[in-house]
Amino acid sequence: MEEQKLYEGPTLTMDSISTMMSDSAKVIVKLKAAKQNNLQNGDQEWPESIYLEYLDKNGEVISTFRADYVIYTEKERIYRAEGNVVVTNSENGDELNTEELFWDPNKEEFYTERFVTIKSGDEVHTGEGLRADQDFSFYKIMKPEGTILIEEE
Repeated sequence: MEEQKLYEGPTLTMDSISTMMSDSAKVIVKLKAAKQNNLQNGDQEWPESIYLEYLDKNGEVISTFRADYVIYTEKERIYRAEGNVVVTNSENGDELNTEELFWDPNKEEFYTERFVTIKSGDEVHTGEGLRADQDFSFYKIMKPEGTILIEEE
């Protein structure tokens, strides 16, 4: 008798996802994705791209997030994004680009050890490693690289 192979795939797969997350009855995040898989261990993955909008208390978009692939690990309660990760601040237009980014919703911050590029107005900042708040209004590149323009008065 042949031994049955244990199924290790998703317990639930959904297509064309549009979800809203709230805090104190106010929508704070809107999520759109082509596909979502819920896994047996409680993890969730978005294997075909994801787009998020973070909203202020008035429902205005303050920042956006997109990536080719995202996985949420239930054990760590952390989201890991991979591939063409872009975070923008809607108020000032700053844009972060990287290939891997973690989001900790409990600490409300993004972080990575990978190379990042940030476009801010006419300036481009690059380096390795980043810490940023989730609305991307504050960020710090851990190991900055490149040339910085300094205007003299």
